[in-house]
Amino acid sequence: MDKVFQALSSPVRRKILAYLSATSMTAGEIAERFDISKPSLSKHLSVLENAGLVESDKQGQFVHYSLIQDNLANTLNGFVQDVCPVARPIKKESLATAKKKASR
Repeated sequence: MDKVFQALSSPVRRKILAYLSATSMTAGEIAERFDISKPSLSKHLSVLENAGLVESDKQGQFVHYSLIQDNLANTLNGFVQDVCPVARPIKKESLATAKKKASR
């Protein structure tokens, strides 16, 4: 439980969870949305993965990250994102990205 709360304590990690709310993304796709170094982003993704909030899947040369939907913390975070003025637009962007990927 401590790992989950530690992971959720970072605004960057909460935004990553919002971006992953509707679709998986590569580390590069996530990095495009932040003004932080790639090693720093990698550390954030590692914290989320170690907390059991996201999972990674290596596909060729890319690592895809996705939300672990059945995690209670993710369910609660998703609920909060629906009412949070900062996360709501990010979640909408995630849904739009998922629709684009589905139509390919």
